[in-house]
Amino acid sequence: MKYGFWLPIFGGWLRNVEDENMPPTYEYAKDVIQSAEKWGYDTTLIAELYLNDIKGPEQDSLEAWSTAAALASVTDKIEIMTAVRPGFHNPAVTAKMAANIDHISGGRFTLNIVSGWWEGEAKQYGGAFTKHDERYERTTEFLDVLKGMWTDETFSYNGKFYSIENATLAPKPIQRPNPVLYAGGESEKGKQVITSQCDAYVMHGGTVEEIRSKIEDMKERRGVLNGRAPLQSFGMAAYVICRDTEEEAQEELARITDVKDASGYAGFKDFTTKSQLEQKIQLQDYSVSNRGLRPNLVGTPDQIAKKILEYEKAGVNLLLLQCSPQLEELERFSKDVMPKVDELRSQLINI
Repeated sequence: MKYGFWLPIFGGWLRNVEDENMPPTYEYAKDVIQSAEKWGYDTTLIAELYLNDIKGPEQDSLEAWSTAAALASVTDKIEIMTAVRPGFHNPAVTAKMAANIDHISGGRFTLNIVSGWWEGEAKQYGGAFTKHDERYERTTEFLDVLKGMWTDETFSYNGKFYSIENATLAPKPIQRPNPVLYAGGESEKGKQVITSQCDAYVMHGGTVEEIRSKIEDMKERRGVLNGRAPLQSFGMAAYVICRDTEEEAQEELARITDVKDASGYAGFKDFTTKSQLEQKIQLQDYSVSNRGLRPNLVGTPDQIAKKILEYEKAGVNLLLLQCSPQLEELERFSKDVMPKVDELRSQLINI
């Protein structure tokens, strides 16, 4: 199992808690990623939203790509996975930027392809936001251009959304043939694009059975595509609450899901109506982003470790954690849960 975390760019992950003691500043983000690298974390995911979806659109938040480039220069080992939304970007320019950050990082830069869901944000920032399936058509062309720019000496493309004429990109990325392309999606169109164009699959939080079913489905879809390598990774978002006792963990869960203020829920309607989700979510679930509470990584280190091994058995090999306050809780998880997972796994192997 690899352990990753969502970079804290919004000032926290809790829509019901005003101050989580994790400011949306570059200095805090740098402190988190440098500390996490020392504690054994493998990956960070930097979400790309120009408005703050957690604390409210009027609140501060960090921009993903400039933050990624800066962090690439002050880290040594950790993978920096940065989201990119085709509706806001020129793919040829994106390919150039990604290749540059890949060199800054020494081959640690990867992309999370997001077709978009927040129409209100797109209107504010001039992004292209069309009907669901057309957004994925744009994504398909976007990926065609990225890969062509990264691999061909001279690249041309004439599509519905993008036109490229005799373009040259140098230097190419360190990673060959391309930086790893992650993507998430639950619609039929989304899954088609991911299994045909991407390298790894990331999922919202779900129960063990929900996640096992998704992984089996994506493996089968990928398997019918002749000549395609298996998906490299299956990642899952999860919010973790680790405490010394189960009672303490449940008290914290009750605290963070007590819906009081609607300011952090501005994107809820677009998220639930503009996306084609496999599971309905309630307002209380939205207290934490990306269905992070659904995996139920809530309890003592032993309880959480056992649940992680259940997900590992189901096929998950990357956890993308959220927690609050992030610096303290990532340290707790690294010291109390990671070793426990290894210990329990070893015991199971020796039985």
